[in-house]
Parts: sequence; C-alpha cells; structure tokens
Amino acid sequence: MPDAWIPLTLTLKVAFWATAINLVLGVAAGFALARLRFPGRELLDAALTLPMVMPPTVLGYYLLVLIGSQGVVGAFLLEHFGIRLVFTWQAAVIAAAVVAFPLVFKAARAAFENVEPQLEDAARTLGIGEWGVFFRVSLPLAWRGILAGLLLSFARALGEFGATLMVAGSIVGQTQTLSIAVYEAVQAGQDATAHFLVAVTSLTCLAVLLSAGRLAPGRVAARG
Repeated sequence: MPDAWIPLTLTLKVAFWATAINLVLGVAAGFALARLRFPGRELLDAALTLPMVMPPTVLGYYLLVLIGSQGVVGAFLLEHFGIRLVFTWQAAVIAAAVVAFPLVFKAARAAFENVEPQLEDAARTLGIGEWGVFFRVSLPLAWRGILAGLLLSFARALGEFGATLMVAGSIVGQTQTLSIAVYEAVQAGQDATAHFLVAVTSLTCLAVLLSAGRLAPGRVAARG
C-alpha cells in the first residue's frame, strides 16, 4: 500500500519535531519548577499540565486564535514575514507539541526533583558555574526520567488527531497524519488501508511505551 506510507512518513516527521521542541521547552520548564520557589508555582504547574486533560478540539481552537491568519501570532507572521502557519505541516508540529508537552514537562520536573541538591551544591563549591552544574550534574542524573517522558511525548504526537485536524487540516501528502488518514480511510470504506495504518500505529506506540517503561526511574532503582 504505497499511499499508506505517505501519512506514516509525515507523522514521523511531525512527531520528531514536536518532540524536539518539547525537549527544549519541557526540560527547561521542568527544571525551573523543580528548583525555583515563587508564588503561584503550583498554579503555573497546573496551567502547563492543562493540555493533558483539555479536549484536543479546544486546544485546536486556542491555537487557531493564536496562530491563525487573524490570530495574534499568525497575523504578525503573515504581515511581516509572509508566513502562513495554518494548514501546513508546521502547524501540525505545533499542535502535536502543545498536546504532548505535559508528558515531557512532568517527567522532567519529577526527574530533577529526584536529584539530590547536595550534589549540585558540591559542584558549585568546586567552582563550577550554573550552566556547568546543569549539564554536568543535574541533567546526567535526570536523563532517564526525561528520556522516558520524551518517548511518551513522541507516542502521543504520533496519535494526535483533534488539534492537528483543526489547525493543519487533512491535505494528502502535506498535512494528513496517520490518525487523520485512519479516520478518512474508515469513512471511505477503505478497510485494508485502515487496518494497515492502525497496525503500524499500534506497533509503533507499543514499542515506544515498552522503551519508556524500561527507562522508568523506579524500575532502574528496583534493579539496582
């Protein structure tokens, strides 16, 4: 089924870039909330976790308001740079990144909170700067939990449907991801294509979840 590989390739590209974005933003946010103390910290945590429980169509609406041609960001990009985000694969990346962000953020925060602050303080007493402490102490000790969150984020991005459909649409070969292709194949009565896409999606997500489970900090500690 050569046509079935087109949405698969696009979905992998979207999931990869969404996960890359969440690697930077999720780890930064997780580290900040794990180490900083300020009023409203838990409220900010709840706000950053909101995409995990909010209906994807609601997220899609908010994204349209933000990056649509008449949105705050979308209108600015269109007017000054001629960039139109909606109905592009980049819009699908943004939607997948927003939906999957809490999985990286929560995993990163928990991983950094499990790092002993005394180890970071010891590095500082040796004259290591804050960036050095982060990259040489905090991040190496928290990487398993972060990687598990990234794998879960990648799996969630693979299956994103609602928000992606609203901001990117379903343009074959351009924005039609696996989940959207499955939906449309079922609607068109193309059962063979739907079975193939479902099997590929299920096996990929299962492999990712098994990998994430092996990297869970609790299992690592239990083995030790």
